[in-house]
Amino acid sequence: MFVLILGVLMLVMTVVLLYLTLQQEENNRAITIDPDTMELVQLEPPKDGDPIAVVDTSLGEFRFVLYPEYSPAAVKNFIDHAESGFYDGTYVFNSESGVYSYAGSKSRSGDMTEANDEAGERIERELHQNLWPFKGAVCSIPTYSERTFKQKLLGGGTYYNGTRFAVLNSIEFDGDTKQELLDNSASEELGQAFIEQGGIPNLSQQMTIIGQTYEGMDVVEKLASLESENNGYYKIPKEDVMINSVTISEYGNEQDNR
Repeated sequence: MFVLILGVLMLVMTVVLLYLTLQQEENNRAITIDPDTMELVQLEPPKDGDPIAVVDTSLGEFRFVLYPEYSPAAVKNFIDHAESGFYDGTYVFNSESGVYSYAGSKSRSGDMTEANDEAGERIERELHQNLWPFKGAVCSIPTYSERTFKQKLLGGGTYYNGTRFAVLNSIEFDGDTKQELLDNSASEELGQAFIEQGGIPNLSQQMTIIGQTYEGMDVVEKLASLESENNGYYKIPKEDVMINSVTISEYGNEQDNR
């Protein structure tokens, strides 16, 4: 009898585990990567007419091409706020050990303020197989998530990002990291691109990418490597580093903004 009961319990547990696995796959907000159709567009130079952002900081200027075709809502949100002057005089509020920086906050601490309207901070996360967290990628920082109790248990939900943005530098790629990357990437081309370009592979398909830096990579590196103090959540630069302005333009018309 004991053996029979044990067998039934094991069967029930197996069925439950299978159900949970299926439900988790259905609920996950992840995308399917098709290596045959994936295009690593960030490795290509901008083309005349492409929308760009010119970011003037107290440490210098960097420029990145925008991707409205892949992240339309987040790019529009960024452009709208840039053109309204929202980013003028905002802070670089996190500098993470040479790996990345966070910017675009009205508050030195990185907290949202009265200036952060609800609509601008609830832009649904957009992921695309053509966009990856290479060095120089510019990403919208997550703000909120909406998950039911079931989704908290099984995965999934709706995730949002807002006005603040991350500028990615790179982790260090030692021999083991390179091999692990090549073994686990969606394609050998993608793994090799991370090794050659730099970036943060573990952020892959986790954040909305709105653009890719094509000029001023030295400034990107500086922003990620500031002397900082940990407030328990962010590594805040000891000396204020500011975003003076963000100007939206088109590639090919850049001389107008120099």
